[in-house]
Amino acid sequence: MVKEEIINMLAEATDKDAAEIEMETTFADLGIDSLDMTEMAMDLEDKFGIEFTPSPEINTVGKLVEAVEKLVAEA
Repeated sequence: MVKEEIINMLAEATDKDAAEIEMETTFADLGIDSLDMTEMAMDLEDKFGIEFTPSPEINTVGKLVEAVEKLVAEA
């Protein structure tokens, strides 16, 4: 569920086809910068009821999914 929601959010934010977004896709590949990530963090917090802080280590879709899944499990 988390993976699909995040991919759909990224697809909508970047006007890309969700089918093109893979776990290895980097945010740079999608044209997402730090400001975009801050906005996405707020959306993720609202959608999943978590507190999420973007970090440079979270630079791929897979790492983002992993981080959000961990926070959801802890909530």
